Amino acid sequence: MASRMASSDLKENTEAEEMILTGGLKSLLPHVLRRIIRCNRISISNTSGMAEGYKQANVIILHKSLADDFEKFCHANDGPLPLLHRSKPGDWKCSSLSSDSDIRTDCLQYRIYEHGACTGSLKSLKEYSEQLKDMTAVPCYSVSTFCCNLVVTMRPIPESKLEAAVLATSELKEAHGAPVHIGHTGLLGIQDLSKPDYGDPVHLHPGDVPVFWACGVTGVEAVINCRAPLAFTHSPGCMFITDLKNDNVTVRSSRKVPQVHCISQDPLHYSIVSAEAVRKIKTLETLIGIDPGDRGIIHLHRQGELLKACLAISHARSVLITTGFPTHFTYEPPEENDGPPGALAIAAMLQALEKEVAIVTDQRAMNLNRKIIEEAVQLGILKRPVPLLSYQREGADSALTFLCENGNPRRPRFNHLIAIERAGMAADGNYYNARKVNIKHLVDPIDELFLAGKTIPGVTTTGVGDGGNELGMGKVKDAVKKHIKNGDVIACDVEADFTIVAGVSNWGGYAIACALYILSTCELHDRYLRKAVGFPQLSKKMVWLAALPSVTKEEKLLKTLVRHGVRSGKTASLEMEVDGLPFYNTHSLMIEKLLQEAHQ
Repeated sequence: MASRMASSDLKENTEAEEMILTGGLKSLLPHVLRRIIRCNRISISNTSGMAEGYKQANVIILHKSLADDFEKFCHANDGPLPLLHRSKPGDWKCSSLSSDSDIRTDCLQYRIYEHGACTGSLKSLKEYSEQLKDMTAVPCYSVSTFCCNLVVTMRPIPESKLEAAVLATSELKEAHGAPVHIGHTGLLGIQDLSKPDYGDPVHLHPGDVPVFWACGVTGVEAVINCRAPLAFTHSPGCMFITDLKNDNVTVRSSRKVPQVHCISQDPLHYSIVSAEAVRKIKTLETLIGIDPGDRGIIHLHRQGELLKACLAISHARSVLITTGFPTHFTYEPPEENDGPPGALAIAAMLQALEKEVAIVTDQRAMNLNRKIIEEAVQLGILKRPVPLLSYQREGADSALTFLCENGNPRRPRFNHLIAIERAGMAADGNYYNARKVNIKHLVDPIDELFLAGKTIPGVTTTGVGDGGNELGMGKVKDAVKKHIKNGDVIACDVEADFTIVAGVSNWGGYAIACALYILSTCELHDRYLRKAVGFPQLSKKMVWLAALPSVTKEEKLLKTLVRHGVRSGKTASLEMEVDGLPFYNTHSLMIEKLLQEAHQ
């Protein structure tokens, strides 16, 4: 039986060698290639492109005492380590992956690891058959002794084909699935693309974007770090060729179709989100875009800005919020009640998402804002107090020093800045309310933080407004001058990366909170945020849900503002209204509509 098998092997190998010489490598069936490799009859450096259409597996062989933890490690990090098969100790065959296979011989090359150090490579593991009887083969979220950084594979993709690449790979979950990062390598902690840890460098051409997929070599790193007395892996590029085809793609529902959106140019950064989540967020944007005051804000709208802003915020580790428009300069306090509720709605959701968040406001308004924040905690709007900061210009580098550790632009304290209904500086350096009254004496120069933010790589900014004189509205200043009353004087000159225009600025804050909830509950976006390692965060959905604004919460907060003398923007009334619009059946109805869309 053995000699016949050897003869059969020799015949098939000879035919296979002829096919390889004539360019037929891709068309060889897996069992033929495994026999070629097993008999070491041809010189091949890696399995890339072999047996086109069939899955290739990473191989990790560990002592049986470590197998359960490593399997858990794979399940916890299924992006880089989709588990295809786990053998029993001493079982070489991997029958669920292939026929007539032998895990000891069917990889081109293996590596030996002893106490975490690679001590050599070899073509076959047969000489270790006795040790393998107590070992199991399993072709970064820490589990027990298994802990390592994610390893990624980079491919340059033309920008015009990014979405097609994501679409093509997103359902191939057993082949690592969709990308885990698109854009600048530094955001992954990779400083030099020309010096990969494994394999040869891949070069980008003009118009290409670096796209990164989770890589199974992550398992090798885990083996190294666990320092097992003895372990084996395949050598990088020398995969185990299975009989499983790559065509078992599940039918994709419309809600899970991925979309790719650019959220930053410096550094270049793209995000992935489902088409369903995009549809919902665009509906939020439409809802808040009505103009109840008939001020002409419809001409200021930039479609898709809410989506891009919230994608950028969802990737941020730390967010700084500013609000405060002292339009009522003859009253004390001069603040209006549009802005703070929206700011706290955003802060509450950021807290629920476990992001760092702080608020910066005018020095003269610190005590007022501190009281409002304390009462927001008592009312259950915030989980805990939000740090309250102030900013004064003391020198040319004040803004950079405020935003970055030791003024170092490579170490920003905040990744995203949000201004909501915050008085913005006009072209002449003054600050104006809607009636063209200069209120500069009441406003600290927080605009400088947004201007400095534009110069710091990795920092993005959002401005929310309803009239064009708010911080961040410089992006639409030409439209403000043309279509808004007194626009030629009051238009803010300071731009934000993203400009959200709402009928009432608070609505913009509520919409941001709802959009962040939608993104957090989007499986595609969640996977991309965590780089396909660790467990899905969807288990925290109830915490996020509880953080959303509600009619009851906003009613209580507005009553608190009224009690502290914070007035309606348009009328200066101390009633249950914002911008002259009654809370009940105007603001309350908008909140209900936004929540309904978020919950769908």
